[in-house]
Amino acid sequence: MDLRWTWIEPMRRPFAMLQPDVWIASNENPLAVLRATDDAYLQTRLNERSFVRVLRAAQEARDKDDARQKWFDRARHTTERSMCIAYVCSEFAVHECMQQYSGGLGVLAGDHLKSCADLGIPLTGFGLLYRQGYYQQEFRSDGSTRVVEPQWDFGDLPIDDTGTRIECPVGRSVVDARVMRMTIGGCTLYLLDTDLPSNRMRDRQLTQGLYRGDPDLRLRQQALLGIGAVRAAGALKLRPTVWHLNEGHAAFCGLERIAARVEGGTALDVAIRQTAAETVFTTHTPVPAGHDRYDLARAAEVVRPTLRRAGMRKRDLAELGQEGGSDGPLCMTVLALRLARRVNGVASLHGEVSREMWKDVYACEAADVPIHHITNGVHPGTWMPPLAADFWRREIGLRPGRPGPRGAAWKKAAGVDPTRFWALRGALRARLVQVARERLVAQARRRGEDAAGIERARTALRQDALTIGFARRFATYKRAPLLFHDLSRLQAILEDADRPVQVLFAGKAHPLDQPGQAYARTIHAMCQRPGLQGRVVLLEEYDMGLGRVLTAGCDVWLNTPIRPHEASGTSGMKGPLSGGLNLSIADGWWPEAADGRNGWTIDGQAEGLKAAARDAADASALYDALERLVVPTFYARTAKDLPSKWIRMALRSATTVNPQFSSHRMLAEYLEWGYRAAHSA
Repeated sequence: MDLRWTWIEPMRRPFAMLQPDVWIASNENPLAVLRATDDAYLQTRLNERSFVRVLRAAQEARDKDDARQKWFDRARHTTERSMCIAYVCSEFAVHECMQQYSGGLGVLAGDHLKSCADLGIPLTGFGLLYRQGYYQQEFRSDGSTRVVEPQWDFGDLPIDDTGTRIECPVGRSVVDARVMRMTIGGCTLYLLDTDLPSNRMRDRQLTQGLYRGDPDLRLRQQALLGIGAVRAAGALKLRPTVWHLNEGHAAFCGLERIAARVEGGTALDVAIRQTAAETVFTTHTPVPAGHDRYDLARAAEVVRPTLRRAGMRKRDLAELGQEGGSDGPLCMTVLALRLARRVNGVASLHGEVSREMWKDVYACEAADVPIHHITNGVHPGTWMPPLAADFWRREIGLRPGRPGPRGAAWKKAAGVDPTRFWALRGALRARLVQVARERLVAQARRRGEDAAGIERARTALRQDALTIGFARRFATYKRAPLLFHDLSRLQAILEDADRPVQVLFAGKAHPLDQPGQAYARTIHAMCQRPGLQGRVVLLEEYDMGLGRVLTAGCDVWLNTPIRPHEASGTSGMKGPLSGGLNLSIADGWWPEAADGRNGWTIDGQAEGLKAAARDAADASALYDALERLVVPTFYARTAKDLPSKWIRMALRSATTVNPQFSSHRMLAEYLEWGYRAAHSA
């Protein structure tokens, strides 16, 4: 029930050892393993020395982590002993057996909590518990998406009921919600569930699924998220001194805290200032259309009980949440901006874009807009596979069990033995090919393919070929099909018998995102073309588990967004933990990382061009990079069959990317820039 097992590998091993098939089939859910094991079999295994040895190692790993003095305890100031950070987000990706996430925002939130647990930062998460999660993805024979919406039984998952109930006003309803709990080391994540018999059906549906298409449902969900988080904290007797809102979905949190202050006798203007002073807000969206906007009158109706308690009217809400004139919509991001003293984007370039985007809200020039940036990072324990962790432990003395924000051991990575490093890369690539084949066979069977089709799936890909990965949301700005812009040029690259290249795709689009779904169909069709079949594959159901295998096993991680539409992007930060390299448009985090010797930048000099010309220029630059740089470097071998230049670049990537783009470093920056200041306000 303590999800430290998701990243402390010895804690997973007893479950995998007990019922390997169930462990895999359940997406590594320990409760599913225990429920599939009868007492007699369990007792038999407990009488075996080998199993007891593994079980004791798991207990020792847990106890060692419990006993370790955390970084925050060493670094905190005396005044910070009462610090309590509430972190509110609409989705959390902690592990693939708990599918409460759709993509990068949730993965970042999960990594945020795990780093707080590792570092000892006193943070508590708040969100919603979705009965159907996001959705599970299957591809039909024509490449269209079959949307599968499972009904999760929370009793089968590592989550428990706190016994606490709250009432949350949402429009004319007073919604009952039970407070559920996930334990993540020293951090706790509380999730609200309204699927209760005491609620009307429309209120039970508030936690039915994540990012459903109905705008009014989303508005009401966001009222539950923001207002409910504050009420849950109160019911649990927590006294947050800092509130961190991760994206604008949580903006109504500020209204509830203002109302509580006004009810306590504070003047409204003072209550607004005090609420803003203790609030950190992270914005993630560099595209204006990506920010939630709602009809002002309807939004005021949904939060009217909270406004009434605060002594506020619709015009007060308009002053806080409108971008412009009196007839404009309520923008959740603007509401969060005006109710937060400390605001940040998630990469240096995104900070620049955000300052320009919101300068009218602050009524000043972009250079004077008080929006900071803290570049995202990834949780090393989650995204570094055990094989790579063991390698770095032996080679550079990396100590994943004693995490800190600096990662000083990585500076030694450039000097590791090339032969042993290349053996690691070969093992990780072979594992990826094995997993991909197993998934492709399952996909072929699900589509009813004949024996020849199943055999093609079984023999797809090579273990020794240069392997490129593209896996992320199939949002149109990410341009998943850009690689297919010039098929003759691409086929010449992939069909070279002496220098084989293969590409693995995975990703989801929202069920109502027709252009994104069309991208998936396009890639599916390309996988069937002569010359591409078996060399280009599309894998179903992109989740955290598949993401770990892909980022570890791919030699190159491809990223082709329309600049500057990628706020940060974190998938490319994961590959270097296993010795991978990036090939990316200069967008999001990559301009901060690229130094010309640790990966490649796709530069089509396309800014200012119209869409078709821009895509053509970027695609041509991508092919140039593959033809002149990436493929020749991978296949330029020494007498010992080592790609020496490639290895130098990969080790430099590990040296430069891993310490800087870690969520441990990210949390240390949040603490220094935001949490300490808000706590002291």
